[in-house]
Amino acid sequence: MAKKDTIYKVIFLNHGHLYEIYAREIRQSTLQGFIEVAALVFDEQQLVHDDAEERLKAEFAEVTRSFIPLHAMVRIDEVGKKGAVRILDLGSVVSNVHHLPIGGDPSGDNKPRED
Repeated sequence: MAKKDTIYKVIFLNHGHLYEIYAREIRQSTLQGFIEVAALVFDEQQLVHDDAEERLKAEFAEVTRSFIPLHAMVRIDEVGKKGAVRILDLGSVVSNVHHLPIGGDPSGDNKPRED
């Protein structure tokens, strides 16, 4: 089990944006293909107004656990202290089209073969 003061930097893709958030808990989810992120860390007493931090606070305000697909994960780091959260617009670098894996016969013929 991780120490109580352990913080993880989680970087993932979401709708053409690269999110960099901080959390105290991460684990492989019981939902296959997802990482569970909980106990997000935000600065409570900011001296400088940070638009990204405010946007993320609003987006995750009512969220207790977030389930992020494995294919969206970029990186998870264990860090000593929280840094600045970021949302980077990747613009035309990333397409919003995602290809899902196809199982079975790609021809669409699901009849069993008779060899």
